Amino acid sequence: MTTPPKPTIRVDLHNHTNGSFDCLSDPEALLNRALERGLDRIAITDHNRLSVALQMFERHPDRIIPGEEVKTGEGFDLIGLYLKKEIPRGTPAREACELIREDGGLVYLPHPFAPGKGGRGKHAESMAPHVDVIEVFNARLHPGRLNEPAESLAASHGKLRGAGSDAHSLREAAGAWVELPTHENEPQALMHALEKAHVSGRTAPLWIHLASTWAKIRKVIPG
Repeated sequence: MTTPPKPTIRVDLHNHTNGSFDCLSDPEALLNRALERGLDRIAITDHNRLSVALQMFERHPDRIIPGEEVKTGEGFDLIGLYLKKEIPRGTPAREACELIREDGGLVYLPHPFAPGKGGRGKHAESMAPHVDVIEVFNARLHPGRLNEPAESLAASHGKLRGAGSDAHSLREAAGAWVELPTHENEPQALMHALEKAHVSGRTAPLWIHLASTWAKIRKVIPG
């Protein structure tokens, strides 16, 4: 007898692997850890790199959303989901949005009020009309209350709400997710499912940033 599909699945929309300059996580190990902890699908969104995500999507077409977290010309991060082509680092944000859509992808605005990588909210209002999904919970954001204005931003602009662990180590896997109706792993199906999504997550301990700091150091050490 065929097992009927689950009515809902859990998806983490923001993760890093050893394809990122500040992460050492093996992508297969990351996926396995996420599945062990109750997730059904994860987005791999390495910094300015798409290759690992595409390789993993080819191996696990129902488990992986191929993406990239690109550092825009303005200095804040923007994620493209369901990409086939890499977006060059330093691409102006509005141009990056256009390239993502031309590639058939979705524009995802991560941690819009984070210091540094999010621009501390400087670009939040101007970018909100041009994105498809706003990350309203990022498990790596400290203090966690910086997620709250992202929730308000999504509400005021009528945008879909996303969540991600932003994992840079295996212990961070499944730190945040959206639970939403089961759907095909393709852009428009995700958009439709996100209309009924429930966001869940927990803020990671502050010391977790030591993992990404060590990864940066390890990757420049010879041998």
